[in-house]
Amino acid sequence: MAQHLNLSIDRDSRETLAAQLRSAVRRQIEQGTLRPGARLPSSRQLAADLGVSRSVAVEAYEQLCAEGYLISRRGSGTLVAAAARAEIGSALTPDERTASAEVVDLRTGGSDVSTFPRQDWVRCLSSVVSSAGRRELGYGPPSGLPAARHTLVGYLGRVRAVRTRPEHLMITSGFAQGLAILCRVLRDAGHDRLGVEDPGHPGEWEFIAEAGLRPVGIPVDGDGIRVDDLAASGVRAVLTTPASQFPTGAVLSAGRRKQLVAWAAAVDGYIIEDDFNAGFVAPAQRMPALQSLAPDRVVYAGSASKVLAPALRLGWVATPPALTGPAERIRAGWDIGCSGLEQLTFARMIDIGAFDRHLRRLRAEIQERRQAVHHFVNRRLPGVTMPGGQSGPQTHLYLPRDCTEQALVQAARRHSVLVRGGRYYAVHQDDRPPALVIGHAGLPGATLNRGLAAIAAAYRDVTARPPNGGGDRL
Repeated sequence: MAQHLNLSIDRDSRETLAAQLRSAVRRQIEQGTLRPGARLPSSRQLAADLGVSRSVAVEAYEQLCAEGYLISRRGSGTLVAAAARAEIGSALTPDERTASAEVVDLRTGGSDVSTFPRQDWVRCLSSVVSSAGRRELGYGPPSGLPAARHTLVGYLGRVRAVRTRPEHLMITSGFAQGLAILCRVLRDAGHDRLGVEDPGHPGEWEFIAEAGLRPVGIPVDGDGIRVDDLAASGVRAVLTTPASQFPTGAVLSAGRRKQLVAWAAAVDGYIIEDDFNAGFVAPAQRMPALQSLAPDRVVYAGSASKVLAPALRLGWVATPPALTGPAERIRAGWDIGCSGLEQLTFARMIDIGAFDRHLRRLRAEIQERRQAVHHFVNRRLPGVTMPGGQSGPQTHLYLPRDCTEQALVQAARRHSVLVRGGRYYAVHQDDRPPALVIGHAGLPGATLNRGLAAIAAAYRDVTARPPNGGGDRL
């Protein structure tokens, strides 16, 4: 195989050509441009590419092999040695790094990518590529390919009662990009704060703050976000998860939905509906999207990250007509859109019914895991209670008052389980009851059972001795 290597030599230099070549390759390895295992061109090919004699390339390669930078194998060619440069560590915080195989990760946010419908995706991708013409393979509109937006609008109307048109739907690189665009739209319109649910998603609060808005915590109870507190806060825009509140799992009641829409109209404001986990809720148990009540006040947002795979980076926002133009102008200044082939592949999955079949299987699996958690709590965690009506990919548990979150989280970690307490998700560290949030969407059954057994052991450890106090910020 004729590999390419970006190198240059100076024929006017006093340094020999072999020395220049050796130094250039060594520098690229040390800087990380050439990674361990990277295959280099043969000495004959490299000499031809640079216009030097083969002996120059052979001398440089042999010296680098002697120094441990390269390895040469008969039949495999010349490669960068595995130990030539230490791997760069993760830039994520320790709490976000991938857990080892021995550790069970019960934190929220995980996705079981083993459920990804690989065969359906490959078939749909093959069909799309086979029929793709100049328009499909070229640059598309930043807001998404018309065919994909048309299909997605029809799907969202059918399964979530979303009322929108293709020209008001934008396909984004996941929910994160959609939220960033919306924050910028709101900021340009004069908003300086955005209401968020308390408890809620800490990562989103940081994201919102970095986008130039101040997140304002609004309390949540068993009926969802408390609209009276929202009205008292003075904000004119709010981010909410009405289908299944994160992390409590509460469903926004019909009364609160009407009250929330009336609030938005009264303050001339907007509601961002994050419908991230509606796919986990059985159709008979979920209400239509909040957006269906007020398309001119509610921005509907969703993604394929949790139900297909985070790697796809496919999301969407359906904006009220007044926000469509500003959102498109901001998007056009950021990038030129998502992968058109992935948009069309996803649309093809919807068209042939493969996405619906996948969601049915996924909901059944999530329901089994949720039931396993509920049975476990009833049998193994005396004194722990679960709020009614929970749905979604996590379970919110209330602990006895004498069981502190920090003590239980630390005890679980000693039993090789990562889990978070309720205070981790709180905006205001008030006197709320201690809680534990178990994320069960990203684990197969056997691993989940092992993690739950360890939680039971940790709970016995904590309740068998006096608690140490403190809140969970791990």
